Amino acid sequence: MSVRELVVLGTASQVPTRHRNHNGYLLRWDGEGFLFDPGEGTQRQMLRAGVAAHDLHRICVTHFHGDHSLGLAGVIQRINLDRVPHQVTAHYPESGQRFFDRLRYATAYRETVQLTEAPVAADGVLARTGGYTLEARRLSHPVESYGYRLTEPDGRRMLPDRLAAHGIKGPDVGRIQKEGSLNGVLLDDVSEVRRGQRFAFVMDTRLCDGVHALADGCDLLVIESTFLDEDERLAVEHGHLTAGQAARAARDAGVRHLVLTHFSQRYSEPAEFERQARAAGYEGELTVAHDLLRVPVPKRR
Repeated sequence: MSVRELVVLGTASQVPTRHRNHNGYLLRWDGEGFLFDPGEGTQRQMLRAGVAAHDLHRICVTHFHGDHSLGLAGVIQRINLDRVPHQVTAHYPESGQRFFDRLRYATAYRETVQLTEAPVAADGVLARTGGYTLEARRLSHPVESYGYRLTEPDGRRMLPDRLAAHGIKGPDVGRIQKEGSLNGVLLDDVSEVRRGQRFAFVMDTRLCDGVHALADGCDLLVIESTFLDEDERLAVEHGHLTAGQAARAARDAGVRHLVLTHFSQRYSEPAEFERQARAAGYEGELTVAHDLLRVPVPKRR
């Protein structure tokens, strides 16, 4: 059975707190695992969440501030210690290559795994498989930062009533799916487009074109809301979003499930983020993330 879910490993911005670890997010997408922004302590949070090094296939770093990348050293060494049998690919801003190199070789260890470096230099597609397209978009932060988006190809949904009306059943259903027509009946006559699922990961950024492009039509959007709305001036100054800004972006993009995260340690009441997001007009499913939370990708409509 395919599994598509987000596993939240950490939700703190800048510094960890007693209840929030540095950033870290694992997306399970069928048989692959995408680790986003492994901050300090990610390896231990993986253990607590039941996530193994063998679950990782891609590591996606938005930018090289410590709360989003200091866990890379431990995660990479754990991948090698556990002798992960498949290729692991790392995506990160090309301008931060020197930081990636330092973290990858922070200490001595034995390399046993093929870790492929695939830095991001511009907006565009990073990988295309039968199950998804992974792309990156530039964000607006004091250091170069990219958000990531995963899009499943559109498929077809067969319509039983139309199949029955045309007398198509049994092996003939597979034939018309494969060949596109059968005895004058077109595939379009007995099916409809099933839109592929969409996921986006948006971290440290001001509002910009990249935010809107990544969020567009997402089934699940994970987005930073470092500040509350009353501190919008600080958010703009430091290159971040408020809860209201994140929620309005999600509302305008038609996001089905919004996950707010990356909270400043100055706030102690998570419910206020939800209140401000609702006040901004977002009416879809809303989650204020906490460590070790699991969030399923919404089922197709």
